Amino acid sequence: MRLTYAELVDAVLRLRASLYGLGVRRGDRVALLSYNRPEWIIADLAVQSLGAVDVPIYHTLPASQVDYYLRDSGASIIVTEDARQTAKLGVSANRSPTLNHIVQIADDTASGVTPFATLVEDGPLDAKIQATLDAIEAEVSPDDVATFIYTSGTTGMPKSAMLSHRALLYTSEAATQMAGICETDVFLSFLPLCHVVERVGGYYLPMSIGGEIVISEGPFALSAEMREAAPTAFICVPRVFDAIRDRVVDTVAKLPHARRAAARWALAVGTDRARRIQAGRRSGPIGGLLYALADALALRRIRVTATGGSMRYLVSGGAPLDPETGLFMAAIGVEVLEGYGLTEFPVISLNRPGDARFGTVGPPIPGVGVRIAADGEVLARGPSLMRGYYGRDSANDQTVDAERWLHTGDVGELDATGRLTITDRIKDIIVLANGKNVAPQPIETLLRQSPFVSEAVLFGDGQNSLVALIVPAFDHIRADRRRTGLPPAATGDEELARDPEVRRLMKAELDRLSSGLADFEHVKQFRLIPRPFSIENDELTPTMKVKRRSVARTYAADIAAMLRH
Repeated sequence: MRLTYAELVDAVLRLRASLYGLGVRRGDRVALLSYNRPEWIIADLAVQSLGAVDVPIYHTLPASQVDYYLRDSGASIIVTEDARQTAKLGVSANRSPTLNHIVQIADDTASGVTPFATLVEDGPLDAKIQATLDAIEAEVSPDDVATFIYTSGTTGMPKSAMLSHRALLYTSEAATQMAGICETDVFLSFLPLCHVVERVGGYYLPMSIGGEIVISEGPFALSAEMREAAPTAFICVPRVFDAIRDRVVDTVAKLPHARRAAARWALAVGTDRARRIQAGRRSGPIGGLLYALADALALRRIRVTATGGSMRYLVSGGAPLDPETGLFMAAIGVEVLEGYGLTEFPVISLNRPGDARFGTVGPPIPGVGVRIAADGEVLARGPSLMRGYYGRDSANDQTVDAERWLHTGDVGELDATGRLTITDRIKDIIVLANGKNVAPQPIETLLRQSPFVSEAVLFGDGQNSLVALIVPAFDHIRADRRRTGLPPAATGDEELARDPEVRRLMKAELDRLSSGLADFEHVKQFRLIPRPFSIENDELTPTMKVKRRSVARTYAADIAAMLRH
């Protein structure tokens, strides 16, 4: 589906009228259960133009969590993507008591389910009705609640952050001050629109300047979409950028000898240039000529393969970016801007184009204040701060103080240039038996730099040493065994996780990567997990963050066994 802005406005006005006819009024909640698609955007704008509140729900969530969101928010209408999503709502006897209407976008609808297309097509554009609705829209204040966005639930049950229209749109205003974004930019929308950063940065921002939004069909289509759409901006989580880097490295390794040597030389030249830029040094005329040659010889082709060839900004958030991935992208000529924000405060800080520093999340965006509390916690306040958590007064008091500072729960530092670095979560700090405090996230990020480690989670609170649960990168391990000529006796993931050779390989990797750490920061015991963490098993949030408490419960016996040694 391709929509011009004029066609979008027409669809929004029609759906607005139909929703009003279904009884949607100011302050009512309308849930959206779908992956990114034009209808998601149409529904979002129609709901907000009525002064109602939309409640986006991740399409990957199981039925039990969908039911929790519906009951907690009190949604009266839900828009679902297809029959599979509608099936999550259960039979009427078990359905949320406030839910009155189900609207389905794709597939044939069952009894009692209204087709989305019907509401759009039949929505009256009668002048009198539209004048009434225009008057309702004009009464919507920038400080009215526009949406409930649920927190990831890494530290307990998800809470609904109430974000105003002002909070959602402020980032767009700030971004236009920081970068030369205009109507010719093309944004590839890949992260779910339920994710607050994608919503404000990949949807409201391009729409505010009349840019083009290309909606991704998902992970398996991403590589082709990069080449076909040639986006100029892309917001995503670090593991996707890691995957892009790994794919390029694997492709280069399979090239014929001469081309492989040329590509590796070009990447080395690009990496050296990127390191100099990071250190604030210039390459000089010879370095400039070498980079121009490297670009013509290989980097330009790599850039087209990796990001489409027109990319101006990659924006990374949601987790720490591997500095090596940042350097790789910079080496091929694509800048990565690492940023920081929360559901409660969409974007707090962002590295600026032309002045990005890997390992930091940049200075606060214009109009946002940041300070570090005595215990190291990052505090933030500004126009995009949430209005509070819906129905949770006690949590509001704990999260936002009387001076409107948000207590983020993250530990961080501000350097002399005003750049913010996030070092850990306050509640994740591990206190060893000897009193040493260990921030696990930087160590976990370090261990994930190994091509053989997909995920690492550290534990050890109150114990003598750290232990880790490690999800191996099984495909890389298989490729390494083939490359080194080891017998492929163990091919399944469970077999590989038990293979002594794999365990020795993992131990060597942990020792290699930990060489610069203090002794108490070394992992003394580890277990290899034979399957990836998943949302379905409640080990990952919808934004792919590890739910440390849930993982600890699932693997309690393994953790206890390691700690006994």
